[in-house]
Amino acid sequence: MLRFFETSSRNLLAAETAARVGHHVTLSVVGADRRPESGYSRAKVAQEDAVKAGPVPYTILRATQFFEFISRIADSSTEGDTVRLAPVLFQPEAADDVAAALADIAVSAPANGIVELGGPETFRFDELVGRVLSAKNDPRHVTADVHARYYGTELEEHSLTPGSNARIAPTRFEDWLSQSVAG
Repeated sequence: MLRFFETSSRNLLAAETAARVGHHVTLSVVGADRRPESGYSRAKVAQEDAVKAGPVPYTILRATQFFEFISRIADSSTEGDTVRLAPVLFQPEAADDVAAALADIAVSAPANGIVELGGPETFRFDELVGRVLSAKNDPRHVTADVHARYYGTELEEHSLTPGSNARIAPTRFEDWLSQSVAG
């Protein structure tokens, strides 16, 4: 995976240079640089490093997890009928908000740096996943486990939250959930 992200970024930057593109925008993940033991995080950091070293002005948008992926997170953390998740802070956002931020960044001047984006509310990871499963009538039970791994990585309290200067997405969890369960 690491080689894929490095190679694809270099190839894309070479094509952008030839086409005289003035702003490269990359979507990455909040906390990727804080989880070096994760293969995915190492790959995302390698991608970011390739973009930073490239000749094209850039902005890297590091987003927190999307509400839309919460059920998949539960699936990846399920053993039998139990979902084991770390009781850490979690600040997810709607995919539509991430798309809007990317569009805004794409038409803005390059930051030549990283912009973080998080949801407007902070939750405990295990509790929020439990709320989503309950709303979808999913019978699995969510258990807090400080050693539960998130895609192979043990989390710290703020692994899934942005820094203090992050952009804040507008969609609140209850609004997203009511639309998601209804639709």
